[in-house]
Amino acid sequence: MAYRVTFIPGDGTGPEISEAVRRVLEATGVEFEWDWQDAGADVYESEGTPLPDRVIDSIKERGLAIKGPITTPVGSGFRSVNVALRKELDLFACLRPCKAYEGVRTRFPDTDIVVVRENHEDLYAGVEYEIGDDDTERLREFIKETTGTELREDVGISIKPISVTGTKRIVRQAFEYAKAYGRSKVTAVHKANIMKFTDGLFLKTAKEVAEDEYPDIEFEDRIVDNLCNQLVSRPEEYDVLVLPNLYGDIVSDLGAGLIGGLGMAPGANVGDDYAVFEAVHGSAPKYKGQNKVNPMALMLSGVMLLRHIEEREAGDRLEEAIAEVIREGDSVTYDMKPSRDDPSAVGTSDVADAVIAKMERVAA
Repeated sequence: MAYRVTFIPGDGTGPEISEAVRRVLEATGVEFEWDWQDAGADVYESEGTPLPDRVIDSIKERGLAIKGPITTPVGSGFRSVNVALRKELDLFACLRPCKAYEGVRTRFPDTDIVVVRENHEDLYAGVEYEIGDDDTERLREFIKETTGTELREDVGISIKPISVTGTKRIVRQAFEYAKAYGRSKVTAVHKANIMKFTDGLFLKTAKEVAEDEYPDIEFEDRIVDNLCNQLVSRPEEYDVLVLPNLYGDIVSDLGAGLIGGLGMAPGANVGDDYAVFEAVHGSAPKYKGQNKVNPMALMLSGVMLLRHIEEREAGDRLEEAIAEVIREGDSVTYDMKPSRDDPSAVGTSDVADAVIAKMERVAA
């Protein structure tokens, strides 16, 4: 029986990356029934919204989606489609494996961590008060009356909500991931030494979940600045990291840097009912239609999709084929060559050809 999956090709370089990923996923032998749904900048021009209801409806019907990169305008236009998907589908957990493959240029070849980021709370919850607004002035007065702290008049304010409910489910997600994939340790990352009522609550709740529900998995905590220092000195000491929203966003990009860049960084946004798999990088519209960009991040997101649907063997074969192509270093895009102007660099579709050939060789 074919797995029914929504496929959002994205915009910019998204469609050509998505086509490469479709080919390698189908080459695993797993059967898929794709529902292709356009979203993003081009759809915004034609339909007045970058995320039409038909896209959400498709994902709700199927429960699964894979998505190519989508452009988010800077400073104007529509808000992020990625953020909208997370909110509409209650995708509360962002999973970002950061694994260094042999052949990738990195100073940190032993890196193999998974960042589990809470998606809805923290400073990214969007509760903000604009400078000069009447509500901001009332909030300033309330803060002065209740805490004695007098904020400057020319201030903008963001609220940092962290709840027990939100913390429990993201910490459980981290431990369940560790159980499912044979990981040995979960590290809660925080700034509880300074923000005692928010990050302090996150840490206290994480400790309770670890002690009460997952006593067989090692648990520890790290202050976020100390963690960043240690990640760039001894990343091999870490395994699964669970973080509030803002720290998770920053540390996941740090993790991508440890393994060779965003072109090697897969991701998934998951909730209780739905899962959307995507590359971490953007749409690189200046390279649109040039068959030039690296598709491996979305290919590795495809590996995550296969494992999510319990097609573990197919996921392992696809990952090993990708790893072998990287290890050999011949059929890779310009960003993975020692020099970015290396004439031996191949195109997006050629990477897919090479990965498929590796899988066929193993099958034979």
